[in-house]
Amino acid sequence: MSTAVRPVGQVHLAGDIITWGNTKIAELNTLALSAAVLMAIIAVLMAWWKTRSFVATLVALVLAGLVVWAVNNMTTIKTKVGTEVTSSHAPAAAVPALSDHVHGGRISA
Repeated sequence: MSTAVRPVGQVHLAGDIITWGNTKIAELNTLALSAAVLMAIIAVLMAWWKTRSFVATLVALVLAGLVVWAVNNMTTIKTKVGTEVTSSHAPAAAVPALSDHVHGGRISA
């Protein structure tokens, strides 16, 4: 983003706003990844502190790595899930038609 001072009365162009928005989104993604890494480190340390078990700590480390990977690759996951959902050609579930003769759980003739 430019640091130049704009003259009073000059209109901001849409490109400037879009660039600012893209910059903020990138900063938020970086913040989310940093928060995920920090929380993963804390979770692994807490697992070690509470259990003093190598296996529990290893499980916490693997799960923390999975969460950090998922946060870092959110767009890939979203694209993959979106293409699988839209590409499935499963037939719609058939809904049985209700008759006008159904009263109180009993079928009347």
